[in-house]
Amino acid sequence: MCALEAGKRGRRVAVLERAGQLGKKILISGGGRCNFTNIHCRPEHFLSANPHFAKSALARYTPADFIALVEKHRIPYHEKTLGQLFCDRSARDILGMLESECAAAGVCIFLGARVQEVRHTTEFVVRTEDEEFHAAALVVATGGLSIPKIGATAFGYDLARQFGLAIREPWPGLVPLVLGDEDRSRYCDLAGVSAEVVASCGNQRFQEKMLITHRGLSGPAILQISSYWKRPEPIVIDLAPGREITAALRDPKQPRNLSAVKSALQAILPNRLANRWLDFHAPAAWTNTALAELERQAHAWEITPAGTEGYEKAEVTAGGVDTDELSAKTMEAGKVPGLFFIGEVVDVTGHLGGFNFQWAWASGAAAGRAL
Repeated sequence: MCALEAGKRGRRVAVLERAGQLGKKILISGGGRCNFTNIHCRPEHFLSANPHFAKSALARYTPADFIALVEKHRIPYHEKTLGQLFCDRSARDILGMLESECAAAGVCIFLGARVQEVRHTTEFVVRTEDEEFHAAALVVATGGLSIPKIGATAFGYDLARQFGLAIREPWPGLVPLVLGDEDRSRYCDLAGVSAEVVASCGNQRFQEKMLITHRGLSGPAILQISSYWKRPEPIVIDLAPGREITAALRDPKQPRNLSAVKSALQAILPNRLANRWLDFHAPAAWTNTALAELERQAHAWEITPAGTEGYEKAEVTAGGVDTDELSAKTMEAGKVPGLFFIGEVVDVTGHLGGFNFQWAWASGAAAGRAL
């Protein structure tokens, strides 16, 4: 995105791609369909030490701008839940679109270009195994630490440090959570069971699906809250959002027993999860106080993860180059004129659902127009 915007403005642009092919992360995103943006994109869908930083770039390159590019290339797409847009066919359509836009803008792309050294004198000098590049401006779009098997490294952070820029400590975001031994033995044989929940941590809450895995919890609600979770905090799960489980049992004509509570909870949750949860939370006596406590626990089930599945399974890396070091309008480093950082390497992390791609397009466009 940065390259094609700069190329359109008559700049001579070289893209140095470390991998042997372009856009590996694009190709695996959205189950191969690329959730390329979200029509509801707003600054509050992003996590950063400075919540205002992303506003300028997001306002100047919007989802509508990217959709216009997709429609120009006649790529069929559809909206899934919550404003998420996906390709009808394949993520290759988005990659092909960006490649053809770069070609039209005269951008030169070098694959397998492993950077050995970056120096800065009167200009930037970037040395790869085979070549040396000289330029007045250098843009770092190296991503974070997520999914190392497709080539993620700490290169962008190392480069920022080389030039004296501060880094906000990175951590895995949008990542499945791992449970401790006791909770794992209680619930993880239910792997594959999912339910609509509200997952909360601090002031953040997300209502989406939760999935039980062999090692812990996943699904959109859990991935979302994982970006905000820090060990040893608990997360709080509402198993019955907007529903009252024990209402019928307060009727004096209704029986009050485990069977009645199971029926009430099974009307909301998958049977196996309802039964298992009650194995550990059913009261000894069915008093009004006990029913009230059961109701409270169903809406505020506290569970303390032991950790996360780490960068191998994380969809994004939170943290990164401190936004205080960069111009919100251009993404240029204040201390080093001509040096820019864009996308995931910066301390701006989107929620699940196309927001991280929109940040990539918007920050890329901001830098590309400023070069």
